[in-house]
Amino acid sequence: MSETPPETPDFDAMTRDIAEVPAVEVIVTVAVNLMSAAAVKLGLSEEGEKYKDLDEARKLISALAGLLDASTTEISSFHAAPLRDGLKSLQLAFREASLVPDEPGQGPGEKYTGAVYG
Repeated sequence: MSETPPETPDFDAMTRDIAEVPAVEVIVTVAVNLMSAAAVKLGLSEEGEKYKDLDEARKLISALAGLLDASTTEISSFHAAPLRDGLKSLQLAFREASLVPDEPGQGPGEKYTGAVYG
């Protein structure tokens, strides 16, 4: 019985692959991943309450808002507009899911986006 050693990742190939991806695509991909994770933590997935964790959702929404705030001038409005819309939807969903809603301007990511009203 011979054991084969686990394959080591080809870091040179991985570096080449990343080098070929435009920064806008990396930013958008990260933003979409943050949005998806926040939606799950808000209980918006098929299994809803099973994965609901508002503390985690707050962190993810704040990170998304910070990323979009920092990158707005770097990505076109073609990319930024739908991401901002998604962020606002998550912020509103967070407000609705909270037993004690934050004061306007104090919700997740609102220091970057301003107060979000339903």
